[in-house]
Amino acid sequence: MRQLTQLGLLVHAITVQTGYCFFFPSFGPPSLESYNVDENAVSVSGLSSGASMAVQFHAAFSSRVMGLGVMAGVPYGCAGLTGMTIPLCTLSPSLINTQVLISGTESAAVIGAIDNTNNTANDKIFIYNGLSDSVVNSDVGQKLVEFYQHFTSNQGNIMTKLDLDAEHGVPTLQYGGPCTSFNPQYLLNCNYWTAYHMLNHIYGGQLQEPTASTTQSGQFLQFDQSDMFHLSTPGMYSMDTIGYIYVPSGCADKTTECKLHIAFHGCQQGRYFIGNTFARHAGYNEVGELNNILILYPQVISSLTNPLGCWDWWGYTGIYYRTQYGFQMTAVRRMMEAVIG
Repeated sequence: MRQLTQLGLLVHAITVQTGYCFFFPSFGPPSLESYNVDENAVSVSGLSSGASMAVQFHAAFSSRVMGLGVMAGVPYGCAGLTGMTIPLCTLSPSLINTQVLISGTESAAVIGAIDNTNNTANDKIFIYNGLSDSVVNSDVGQKLVEFYQHFTSNQGNIMTKLDLDAEHGVPTLQYGGPCTSFNPQYLLNCNYWTAYHMLNHIYGGQLQEPTASTTQSGQFLQFDQSDMFHLSTPGMYSMDTIGYIYVPSGCADKTTECKLHIAFHGCQQGRYFIGNTFARHAGYNEVGELNNILILYPQVISSLTNPLGCWDWWGYTGIYYRTQYGFQMTAVRRMMEAVIG
């Protein structure tokens, strides 16, 4: 930083003395590029706060999102529509009234805060909760099942994984800490490839399954999230200036039509806390590589109102947080639109 400051002073001095202007390339991350994306093959998922964000995003933009994966998340509006606190939503599933949440979701659609709930009738939903999860009680998963049973036309659209003895985190095939122990990266070595089973269900059950030797041969890129905030800076809403995207080898030249999946990290799991570990090792990229699925990783940071770097599912960014007009929701929508082009 000191060297850059000295360079700036030198350039300024030369400019003043000679009258010449000097232009240097930007050293920040590039803007998010557009790819050849099937607009009818966009899906979302997440862990913990990211799972709850995925639930919100799917509800708000259900006319554009066709599938959802929820790993240790809560139903739409749990900490808002019912007045429940975060601990009650995550640790006291018996107090979650799914009928109230269903009615609140339908009311939000009626007033235009989210898309029509009829859009989700044929969507594929994947729900996971670990039996040893100390952050989100495993029975919350069953509450999600009850919630989505109301909105789907076919119970086969809902796939669950509620029998895995695992702590709080993303179960992977072979990366992370012991499956039943706390891990600060929230990635668990459980011999279960959650990302594959989730995406395979969402996209119809015919995806090629990766193996332990499958490599991430595509492009892992950073992009500027500041582009997604037109009247403010990302940090005002606890969002990072940088996001990640994985571009499979088959999608890089933009001639092949690809799918798009948006993966939301959990609390203390973004770049601000663990760098690109979630984006690199949660298991999405290998599935994307073999099946031409772009994986978008939006990033949030720690802030005064959000010290753990969680996605907003309780209202720290304002009253519109779970609607189409929420600041984080709008930013991610713009990212989705940028990738689709």
